[in-house]
Amino acid sequence: MTDAIEYDVVVLGAGPVGEVAADRVRAAGLSVAIVESELVGGDCSYWACIPSKALLRPVIARADARRVSGVRTAVQGPLDVPGVLARRDSQVTHWKDDGQVGWLNGIGADLYRGQGRISGVRQVTVSGSNGARQVLSARHAVVVATGSSGAVPPVPGLAEARPWNSRDATSSQEVPDRLLVIGGGAVGCEMATVWQALGSRVTMLVRGGGLLPRMEPFVGELVAESLREAGAEIRTGVEATSVTRTGDTTTVELSDGVSIEADKILVAAGRVPRTDDIGLDTIGLEPGSWLTVDDSCRVAGFDWLYAAGDVNHHALLTHQGKYQARILGAAIGARARDGAALSTEPWGPYTTTADRAAVAQVVFTDPEAAAVGLSLAEAEAAGHRVRAVDQDMSSVAGTGLFADGYRGHARIVVDLDREVLLGVTFAGPGVAELLHSATIAVAGEVPIDRLWHAVPSFPTISEIWLRLLEAYRDGA
Repeated sequence: MTDAIEYDVVVLGAGPVGEVAADRVRAAGLSVAIVESELVGGDCSYWACIPSKALLRPVIARADARRVSGVRTAVQGPLDVPGVLARRDSQVTHWKDDGQVGWLNGIGADLYRGQGRISGVRQVTVSGSNGARQVLSARHAVVVATGSSGAVPPVPGLAEARPWNSRDATSSQEVPDRLLVIGGGAVGCEMATVWQALGSRVTMLVRGGGLLPRMEPFVGELVAESLREAGAEIRTGVEATSVTRTGDTTTVELSDGVSIEADKILVAAGRVPRTDDIGLDTIGLEPGSWLTVDDSCRVAGFDWLYAAGDVNHHALLTHQGKYQARILGAAIGARARDGAALSTEPWGPYTTTADRAAVAQVVFTDPEAAAVGLSLAEAEAAGHRVRAVDQDMSSVAGTGLFADGYRGHARIVVDLDREVLLGVTFAGPGVAELLHSATIAVAGEVPIDRLWHAVPSFPTISEIWLRLLEAYRDGA
């Protein structure tokens, strides 16, 4: 083993979160090493956000066009499957990371390829594929940004049936004739939307009562309605009890006694942290566990260990992880300058307050679902005195211009004691671009009286804001 190489900060994981963490500590004037065992850019760039949205874009574009008279008849044919897959491949740079490596070089970060494991206080050992080992020592901090992977439920025979995980679903070069999706969350709904549109016969198994259960109930209802209209079958209140694979066919026995055959099974039933093989045991933490952090993303019980992104279990979304990375980068830089500064600071620019109050998410189904903050049920459970205000989105001129027969719904959740928004949810075609205005309103705690002066342009879909505020004022 060679002698340790010293840096100010060592980052485990070169996905989007790790990249941003490296960038922010470099901006603070600190030296940084970043360790990656796969492709620089991580899941988001090659197997999650980018490929899934590349696959979804032609699906949604066709669906939107079919809702507009004068265009509808021109887009009645099937999608060009090879073209859709080729565009996806281009968007993920054919699973080559040269460009992202170049970006890391450009910010002055040193990249180490291999499996990184914490091997002591402020120390990481990197094991390369060629058997070489290198010890890295951090003067100030080690950042864990290794992400998460798909969980496989303990269903007899499921693991042996070689199911798709989310990576397989976004990178497949072939369209399965029959696809069974286990799970009704964001990944399950998005991938059901894609593969149904590309020609698969999709069946979804949802253990609970509906799709997208963490959002307002109307969201899952609208998405389920659209998927069924597209030809998908959605079975709620059931789960797989056993799986058998014979040749290319997989047979799944359900809890209601029904058997289903499929060519592929996609398991989209939750995530687990990728912390099982990063050396947590060497510092007294449990391998495979989520890492508990404070509001500067510093791991509880350590003054040198940080965790950002999925591994801290605050919000398993790329944009939230990058936000955390910006915060921890600034905090590490400030602590490096000022020693114990910020050690007990409860608020300010070095704390991840948006992870508690203003988590934003878009599910790119047809229709789109976009939400920020608390749902009505979450707000009530948290003890807030609230009122929900609902509006059919067809009530504004912009939606009628966007699509004939537009179907969508919007809700704001108002804190009645402070008269600020605790949550906002939209469901409908084209609503993703409405979400940032809602995020600003929630994160900024903009008073309702002030929101009246944020005048939406006519005739845009954003005029739904006016209808919501009017309904609140009028007590509707």
